[in-house]
Amino acid sequence: MSSAASESFLELRELAASAGAQIVAEVFQVRPEATAATLLGSGKVQELKELAEATQADVLIVDNDLSPTQQRNLEAEVGVRVIDRTQLILDIFAGRARTAEGRLQVELAQLKYLLPRLAGKGISLSRLGGGIGTRGPGETKLETDRRRIAVRIKKLEVDLEKVRTGRALHRGKREAVPVPTVSLAGYTNAGKSTLFNRLTAAGVLADAKMFATLDPTVRAITLPSRRRILLSDTVGFVRNLPTTLIEAFRATLEEVADAALILHVVDVSADNAGTHVAEVFRILTEIGASETPQVLVLNKCDQLDINERTIHGPASDAQVLGARLLAEARQSNSAPSVLVSGLTGEGIARLFDQIDAVLPFDAVETVRFRIPLRDGGSIALLHEYGKVRAEAYHGNVCEIVVEAPLSLRRRLNRYLLKNSTEPVENSVQN
Repeated sequence: MSSAASESFLELRELAASAGAQIVAEVFQVRPEATAATLLGSGKVQELKELAEATQADVLIVDNDLSPTQQRNLEAEVGVRVIDRTQLILDIFAGRARTAEGRLQVELAQLKYLLPRLAGKGISLSRLGGGIGTRGPGETKLETDRRRIAVRIKKLEVDLEKVRTGRALHRGKREAVPVPTVSLAGYTNAGKSTLFNRLTAAGVLADAKMFATLDPTVRAITLPSRRRILLSDTVGFVRNLPTTLIEAFRATLEEVADAALILHVVDVSADNAGTHVAEVFRILTEIGASETPQVLVLNKCDQLDINERTIHGPASDAQVLGARLLAEARQSNSAPSVLVSGLTGEGIARLFDQIDAVLPFDAVETVRFRIPLRDGGSIALLHEYGKVRAEAYHGNVCEIVVEAPLSLRRRLNRYLLKNSTEPVENSVQN
């Protein structure tokens, strides 16, 4: 079994476990080309039939996308229900969706998957024959089901378009108030939700299962520079993520595409981390987010073997590991890297500093303000949203040297001293 096939099979095992399946046997086949009728060779199909009978299995999971014909033929030959990789992921998503939007997205993807597979689903949907005078209730039922599903798909698409419009309005309101959005993105089970909880104390479900978090969550946090940002946690990506899912979840994925910065979270302890990085880059490109600035967050560093770390310290470790992963993913992207552990909190301070350094929106500069004491509100704003370096009082005026974001400098521009380098006398250092 090739390395890529082994990784895909391992991932299928994790997906099946996440769906609640108990694996009783595994079978792998290498063929120069797929069989049109059943994907697998006739000998392998017979082996699966005997294995299903011996283990009393009730479902066969195939690590490929099956055509409707292949799925029906395999079910007839093996004698158990057959599902493919896409249907397995859809089943997991259906169990994890919590919000109304998430349920709409999952239902749309499921119906688009089901529509071409209606023919032959049970006796009531069977075709009775062809030609004049042979059309019976089975064919009528099939056509009725197709029409009802098509109508439902149309309604779901309209409802999700309203969701996209609503999200656009919310984004417009957020952009009116200069608070940038930073999105967590990464392969499923990379520890995004654990990291999100560490950064925001949000209490989002964090589980060692694939797609444990499906619905996006947004929280406001304050960086060490006193800049406020909105941090969003989104659905994890996976190898060969079905096109129907990408289309259905486009309203959610737009949050990633419109972010000012993407924190690309990687399980650095995983053997196939480079493959995961490549897959995330592929999906980011597909949703139009490839040009968004990124920070490569090498999560789960607490699980690294001590011999995997260099003697140069965590910062050097991060750059070496990050460069290696990007090279494995065949990416020329020079995104900065940070080693962290969402579980223990290691490296979180460095991550905050990196966000401050990379985030292009609302840049921070050290400036000087001269504010009348009667405007105590403006002084309070500088203390709340800036990082005060020095402060002095002269009569009825307060002079403050502060690291302030662009939005705050614009707001208090009337008090800003241009090109002033004199020291603040009688200052109170913070």
